[in-house]
Amino acid sequence: MAAVLLACVSAALFGAMAVAIRLALRRVPDPEVGALATSSIALAVTAVIGLVSAPPTASLAPGDLWPFLLAGVLAPGSSQILFMRAVRDAGAARTAVLMGTAPLFSVAIALVALDEPARAPLLAGAALIIAGGIALAGERVRPADFRRLGVVFALAATVLFAARDNLLRWLVGETDARALVTAPVSMAAGAATIAVYLLVTRRSAWAGGYRRAVRAFLPAGLLFGVSYSALFEAYYRGRVTVVSPLVATESLWGVLFSGLLLRRTELVGRRLVVGAILIVAGGVLIGAWR
Repeated sequence: MAAVLLACVSAALFGAMAVAIRLALRRVPDPEVGALATSSIALAVTAVIGLVSAPPTASLAPGDLWPFLLAGVLAPGSSQILFMRAVRDAGAARTAVLMGTAPLFSVAIALVALDEPARAPLLAGAALIIAGGIALAGERVRPADFRRLGVVFALAATVLFAARDNLLRWLVGETDARALVTAPVSMAAGAATIAVYLLVTRRSAWAGGYRRAVRAFLPAGLLFGVSYSALFEAYYRGRVTVVSPLVATESLWGVLFSGLLLRRTELVGRRLVVGAILIVAGGVLIGAWR
């Protein structure tokens, strides 16, 4: 029961985060600095949650934690920059829907890298996700500032999320470290990855706008931090076949919050809703049978 609740909370907060990022980008139109600000705030949130939840006698073995650093480099590290650009160019609703295709990429990675068998339900789920993508591609009405490049950014971020999820599923069974302790470790690696990227590409030119970005992206960072901690704890408490389908509903939450808060700019239409439902249905089917 706790795993179900945590998975639902994580999905809803992630959908809300996409909308919060869209609003923040209006104030600070810099997705890279925004990615660092969001991850820094989320790191503080996950660290506080981890410190409060961890028993005083808890010990951290470096051998148990280093794989989570690798997971953090993938997501939220590299993926967060792409996700921010996707929200800027494709909008919060469409990015959230495209992120729902993660189970398809996750299965593809597992089939190739982990030699998982291709079963009929997995193929049916893939077909539903593809059908949802076709519905999105057939949209006739899109926001005025919509750019197709945003779709590429969203799918690239999704591939990294899928790789992280496969790694996380494997790590859950291989370590004794607590979920709410490993979450900030992974988030720290993600924030460090974004910081290194900014230092390499801009040197110190980005530092002046960081403080302003922190203020603008504060709601998104708070949502991200709680969502991330809930996701880790859900995977530790429940079976993947239960948690994964529930997390896949983040696409519907993103569309719902976009329709409520960004109705005029996001232009949430029938094809977008149909696409979201098909993609989520495919993700649920894949998650339930993995």
